[in-house]
Amino acid sequence: MANLGTSCNVETVLQAVNKLYHEPNTAEKEKASRWLNEFQGSVFAWETADQLLQRKHDVESTYFAAQTMRSKILYSFRELPENSHDSLKESLLRHIEQLFTMSPIILTQLSLAVCDLALQMPSWRTPAVTFIQSYGNNKESLLYLLELLTLLPEEVNNRTLRLGANRRSEIMEEMENCAPMVIDLLKACLGDEASKNEKTMGKLFKCLGSWFQLGVLPGNHVARIKLLDAPFNVLRDVVGTSNQLYEAACECICAALYATEDVSRHRDLIISLFRGTHDLRETFHTAVAHEDTDKCMNLCRVFSELAETLLEAIVSQPNDGLGDLKTLDLLLICNGHFQYEVAEITFNVWYRLADMLHDANPSMKQVFSPYIQRLIHSLVSHCQMEPDAEKILDESEDFYDFRIRVADLVRDVVGLIGTTHCFVHLFTMLSCDGSSSSWDVTEATLFVMGAIAKYIDDKEDVATCQVLHAILSLPEDTHIILKHTSIILIGELSEWISAHPQLLDPILQFLTNALQKKELSSGAATSLQHLCQTCTKEMTSHHASLVQLITVSDDLHISKQASLGLLKGVTAVLYRLSPEECRDCVRKLCVTQMEALQQIISSNTSSQGKDPIISLDRSAAIFRGLNHDSNTADVTKFICQDVFKEIWPVLNLALEKYKSENKVIERWCRCIRFAVRCAGKSVGGELLEIIAEAIALAYQSHQHSCFLYLGSVLVDVYANHPTLLKMLNAFLEPLFRLLNEEKGLENNPDTVDDLFRLCNRFIEHSPLEFLSHAACAPLLQCAITCLRHEHREANAAVTKFLRSIINCRRNEHNNEGKQIVENVIITFGYSIINQSLQACLFHIPSYLYPDIAELWWSLLERDRTMFSEWLKETLKNLPAEATLATATSEQTWAFHSQLVSSTEWKSVSYHLRDFCRLYR
Repeated sequence: MANLGTSCNVETVLQAVNKLYHEPNTAEKEKASRWLNEFQGSVFAWETADQLLQRKHDVESTYFAAQTMRSKILYSFRELPENSHDSLKESLLRHIEQLFTMSPIILTQLSLAVCDLALQMPSWRTPAVTFIQSYGNNKESLLYLLELLTLLPEEVNNRTLRLGANRRSEIMEEMENCAPMVIDLLKACLGDEASKNEKTMGKLFKCLGSWFQLGVLPGNHVARIKLLDAPFNVLRDVVGTSNQLYEAACECICAALYATEDVSRHRDLIISLFRGTHDLRETFHTAVAHEDTDKCMNLCRVFSELAETLLEAIVSQPNDGLGDLKTLDLLLICNGHFQYEVAEITFNVWYRLADMLHDANPSMKQVFSPYIQRLIHSLVSHCQMEPDAEKILDESEDFYDFRIRVADLVRDVVGLIGTTHCFVHLFTMLSCDGSSSSWDVTEATLFVMGAIAKYIDDKEDVATCQVLHAILSLPEDTHIILKHTSIILIGELSEWISAHPQLLDPILQFLTNALQKKELSSGAATSLQHLCQTCTKEMTSHHASLVQLITVSDDLHISKQASLGLLKGVTAVLYRLSPEECRDCVRKLCVTQMEALQQIISSNTSSQGKDPIISLDRSAAIFRGLNHDSNTADVTKFICQDVFKEIWPVLNLALEKYKSENKVIERWCRCIRFAVRCAGKSVGGELLEIIAEAIALAYQSHQHSCFLYLGSVLVDVYANHPTLLKMLNAFLEPLFRLLNEEKGLENNPDTVDDLFRLCNRFIEHSPLEFLSHAACAPLLQCAITCLRHEHREANAAVTKFLRSIINCRRNEHNNEGKQIVENVIITFGYSIINQSLQACLFHIPSYLYPDIAELWWSLLERDRTMFSEWLKETLKNLPAEATLATATSEQTWAFHSQLVSSTEWKSVSYHLRDFCRLYR
């Protein structure tokens, strides 16, 4: 491709577009794509795109030109002088008039370009009025008029535009003023016979919905002129309406419902929507009769949106006016649909209802109890497997995910009727069916019972005993899926079983038998894990068998996840043994894993089932299971120190063999992390030096961020051991080389996160040594640059590190230490304020503001006067271009005053958030 600086004419761009769409050679196609991307970022793109639009060579090149124009207005609007804005406006509108029949996607891109231009042109007042006055009297221009009027309100909240709160407020006021004109246009179009074709009707509904979403339409006026009759009429016509138009009508009604959450303000509109939606009850039954699932889903969305809007009225005034509980009946009709995808649409409403009634009195909960019971019964039905199913559900299947969501919902809503009551009721319902109940019905019921089994009252000893007796008595030929669900239910009942230990032995025998079957072994291992964790005392008598079970788990086809869970449970049991017995068992478990790892390392072939990650994960699970609280730290060290020393040579060999494989090394570091936490300083400085030297050496050739994370763990455990600063020195050269690459900080968020986690640990344990270190200044400068990092964890690690430096003076009683900290803060304080504000205004997402606010609060608490000066200087240097969203001078200095006078960090956070909105 030609160089942009020398050739950027229309013909060159046409050649590149042609290659992008039609070149069979992939390399040439990618080369053309890169060139076109570069072209779109250049200043030449404005004129060339305009020429391409005038030429109308073909759909591909015209679409590219339209998309380029929109992209330039969206991202590079400041490249244009202000005196060119009007001519650009006229040019774009002219292109729309000439090209709207060429392709819908071209029309959309040009309309977006016009709308984005209008929103960034304060001199263009009420663009919606301009559109209506220019095109409202011409039926041929109706389609692109509706496109413009639909996209304009949608773009108001497009944060990429960076309009700022001041400009958005102006726009919202303008949009509200011209909303009546839009309503009149839509009303006239909906009443015009010429507009009653599906394409036009769909666009009218989308346009109306877009204005509803913006929240500027006079809702009560809309209700009085019956503007929503048209979309409701479409929704009532299940048979004669296409899915596309039906969905557009649904979107329109849902947008209206969303806009009326302030019921008192839009009383007439919500009453109209309430009546219109309830009139669709029979329509839903008609859609079910015609097996039109798409229309059923659309109607369910309308019902759910109505319920969401009226939920407060339903809870506060049940069966009174808008709180009519028939709205919940609409949801339950949807829950009764034979397709679970329809029922799932209602879930959020039930979640919210349960949350709102969480602290309600029993009499209020009683009002809603029948609805919750009907909901749970419908969910049981939806959880039923196909009667001819033969295999246990795989976690990758959609129906598996749905059943997990059902379990979550049942756990949320069951508090309204009582967990134990619900559990007993489901079992009673199952018992009444007796032998007539098919396996799939029984399995679905047990699955839902399993969702709440953990929370039943352990004093309930009738139904639960019967449930367990029935499970333990299942015949050998029981359907495999039913047997699997029954096994899982046992694990969920582990809390109840711990209160009734007399049942433990037969349950263990049942699970032991299940472990021998490939399909059931993983489920049995998971239930055994739960029993180990809740019945630890009773399980100690079985510790030898449990250790033996771990050693043969691969032969039993237990999944990796279930095997790790079982290890976690077994270590909980082992911890109840005497320290000597526990140490011997832990040693046996670890040595078994190291023998397997040694075999893999020694083997030159890599085959399935010989994955070093498995042994490393299991070893990590063992040490993690033993890592208890500080009260038992000495016992843990006694158990682990010799074991860790014994297995280290094999772990060291694994590091050497797999140091280039990131996934393996991540698991290796995780294993060492838990081992170090368990063994603590008891393993001595010699092993620390070996570990630190090993990871520092490996980092020279392979910059895995997990080495830095492991380094932070070593600092946390061994505090100010001199070896640790040597380790840091070894990290720095390859580390800075990596981060100084092009987009090095951006492309390595994990490294940034783990680096400043390591630095923070040094500040916590060896502040003076770290702050006096030669690398401190470049690391601080790097941290300040990283304040712009959009990655949540990376940014949080940076701000925490900087806060630790600012706050560590308070913990320093040494005058020399105080002076070192003071010098660091004076040197870097302004840069911290300046860069962090720039980050908030122009780079990072708003959910990171609280971390910046806490950082500022630390500086503010330390020295309010100095903070005030730094902030004042920063505010003076903010950009003030006319086309860029900015704060007024009054807003800027009010922000300064508010911050300096803040009395808590949350106030800083609120003021920072509000100020940033002026620039976004």
